[in-house]
Amino acid sequence: MKLHQLRPAKGATHKEKRLGRGEASGHGGTSTKGNKGGQSRAGYKRKMAHEGGQMPIQRRIPKRGFKNPHRVEYKVFNIGQAEQLAGKYNISEFTLENLYINGLVSQTDKVKILGNGELTTKLTFRVNAVSEKAKAAIEAAGGSVEIVK
Repeated sequence: MKLHQLRPAKGATHKEKRLGRGEASGHGGTSTKGNKGGQSRAGYKRKMAHEGGQMPIQRRIPKRGFKNPHRVEYKVFNIGQAEQLAGKYNISEFTLENLYINGLVSQTDKVKILGNGELTTKLTFRVNAVSEKAKAAIEAAGGSVEIVK
């Protein structure tokens, strides 16, 4: 076999469809687009969510509920989790900076401490919010709480 004898495998190549190049091409006239209508015309673009005249889904389904634009989302830690994390990452201050450095929260996250679990070690918390139960448990263990805005 020589270089000039190389050929693609049988059936691997196809003849290009030459649309709109006259009747002799076999694809003249309507250029395989059928007759009339938007889809046969140049520049046609199907509208997003168009369902062919059927009532679109966003109009069939009733409106429900409300999304509060002023809702504050917190990254939540329980005091039991906080004690485990303090032991794992060897931290005595539970601050936003320490949590960010250890990859537990992102820079823009707000942190709230909840009262689930038990706290035995003395920890200092500098976070955005604390529940009453958590605050009582932290102070009972000898720790302190500071709210950061």
